[in-house]
Amino acid sequence: MKKNKISKNWIRRQKKDIYVRQSKIEGYRSRAVYKLIEIDEKFKIFNNTKSIIDLGAAPGSWSQYIVKKNKKSEVLAIDLLNFEKIDKVNHLVGDFTKTENQEKIKSFFNKKVDVVISDMAVNTTGNKNLDSIVTGELCIDAMEFAYQNLDRKGKFVSKIFMGSSFNEIVADAKKKFKEVNIFKPLSSRKDSKESFIICKFLR
Repeated sequence: MKKNKISKNWIRRQKKDIYVRQSKIEGYRSRAVYKLIEIDEKFKIFNNTKSIIDLGAAPGSWSQYIVKKNKKSEVLAIDLLNFEKIDKVNHLVGDFTKTENQEKIKSFFNKKVDVVISDMAVNTTGNKNLDSIVTGELCIDAMEFAYQNLDRKGKFVSKIFMGSSFNEIVADAKKKFKEVNIFKPLSSRKDSKESFIICKFLR
């Protein structure tokens, strides 16, 4: 399929998407916020939380929701891309997987945190197996970081793709956390292989 035809199909889908329209009405930067809202409503992620790390944060709708729900939260958002500042959110531009950036995050809080969320994913290549493997590696990196930096009652949420690494990731999560759930929000597109892994309470 030619690139311009893909672009036209994407534009057409965006115009029909109720979540895209709703995000514009409510002032959120992307439809992805509704995935986090569904997760929060079902699993109570942000109840009584003060310190949150948002990995793969651009364009920032997840951080927008967090500070809107809990104005006293301290949020650090990191992404490879520089994105427009959000009031009451601390921004860090860089590759989360780099040790120096992880050290900057740790130094910022200088304590264990309440929540780590990750919407990190690779730019799709068209090879669904490869995409799921690489995104799975990002999930594994985020989970290990969360495990090392969460409070004992902490919570971890990450995008996860159905694929060859899925069972490995879930098994690893169950070794690290007492509660592990897999959830696909209604706002996730039906043709998407994405789900989210929701983990609570360190072992």
